[in-house]
Amino acid sequence: MELVGYARVSTREERQVFDRQIDALRAAGCQRIFDDRGSGANADRPGLKACLDYLRKGDVLVVLDLDRLGRLAGELIRLVDELKARGVGFRALNADFDTTTPMGRAFLQIQAAFAEMERNVIRQRVKEGLAAARARGRKGGRPRRMTPERLRYAQHLMADGSRCVPAICRELGGVPASTLYHYLHADGTLKAPGIALLGAGRAAERPPHAS
Repeated sequence: MELVGYARVSTREERQVFDRQIDALRAAGCQRIFDDRGSGANADRPGLKACLDYLRKGDVLVVLDLDRLGRLAGELIRLVDELKARGVGFRALNADFDTTTPMGRAFLQIQAAFAEMERNVIRQRVKEGLAAARARGRKGGRPRRMTPERLRYAQHLMADGSRCVPAICRELGGVPASTLYHYLHADGTLKAPGIALLGAGRAAERPPHAS
């Protein structure tokens, strides 16, 4: 068994953040450490790809914090599941997360259950919204615009990675792929229009101040 470390710093973080990760990984027993410099939402992470290619059955991938490996819960759960299928363990030092222990495996299952529950809630809200629109006389087919509810649901579907874009568009009620990519990156992270739309949605949901 070999402990293999992975460290990541964003372009805005200081050198000390990187050094802190390396020191902690070495102290944990990692002799081989891979690293990337860039956003956790960036799909192009050559250091992580090389790390995953290097890992063998019985090895343990070690990071300092969970968000060093990925920012999205669905992405993180999917990656840990893939490691498990290969017989590779995963350990996050600051989160006391270790899939090589029964407690760590149970924690992963709980996380997956909550992620699935959140997807189901968003899916139900989208269906209710479409039903309400039909009840008001709106016809089916392509929606005229993206809504905050559809956008949140689309985020989860794209981050999950188990469905192709055409299938996601159909589940959203016929949203064109061009509209989807206008608001989201391929990994489900928000583009500027998506951030603006969700911000406007939260503002609309906020109750007015009492006079």
